[in-house]
Amino acid sequence: MKISEPAPGVHFVEGPASNWVILRDAPASADRSAFLLIDSGYPADRDLVLESITGLGLEPADAKAMLITHGHVDHTGSAAYFSRTFGTPILCSPEELAHVQGKEKHQVTIGQVLARAWRPRVFRWLLHVIQAKALQAEPATRAEAWDEDRLRSLPGQPEAILLPGHTPGNVALLIPGAQAIAVGDTFASGHPISSKSGPQMLHRMYHSDPETALAAARSLSKIQANVILPGHGPALRMSLAEAVAALRT
Repeated sequence: MKISEPAPGVHFVEGPASNWVILRDAPASADRSAFLLIDSGYPADRDLVLESITGLGLEPADAKAMLITHGHVDHTGSAAYFSRTFGTPILCSPEELAHVQGKEKHQVTIGQVLARAWRPRVFRWLLHVIQAKALQAEPATRAEAWDEDRLRSLPGQPEAILLPGHTPGNVALLIPGAQAIAVGDTFASGHPISSKSGPQMLHRMYHSDPETALAAARSLSKIQANVILPGHGPALRMSLAEAVAALRT
């Protein structure tokens, strides 16, 4: 686990294979204990999620919400635990709610993975997925759909941008005051099965609709942000337009 603060109050956590964000209120805020989480890694990352919070002098029970960019198990790993243990609201886009609640499934199939498992990078990734308890993931059955007013009431006042393609309700979360954006898996800056670094689309097998996913990612080119927080790979300090221009299928 590696924690950085690429923008004031924006703590980016690079987990073993998936990332999450701890977003605090502005430094001038009267309540410096207020924070929210964006995503939460794999199920086996739970202790790291808790450690990343307490390491910043915060209490897990004080999380105002956990925002989910999309319902894959490497992003919802601790959602059910936070909901059950601390009463943390688990919020996602209305279009993604059934996925986060476990009523639908939009993810790479075991057949797609096994067909590529002869490749060393894919095989190592598959082993990590199993060790990360992805197969035992618990859905966040109490998750709720957010609306603009609820998002504005949270630390950082995040704004959701619907970007279907990776999953039907996939989103990026813009943090306007920090000029930062959490893009989830809309695009990455690295991935265990990729030999590349820098802005890139995930492998086609991870997207429910690869062409729509690319078009959605490219639609971000007019959004003003210069700190990019991907779900996989390190944070990027570059304009969002520059990052999006580098994306290919």
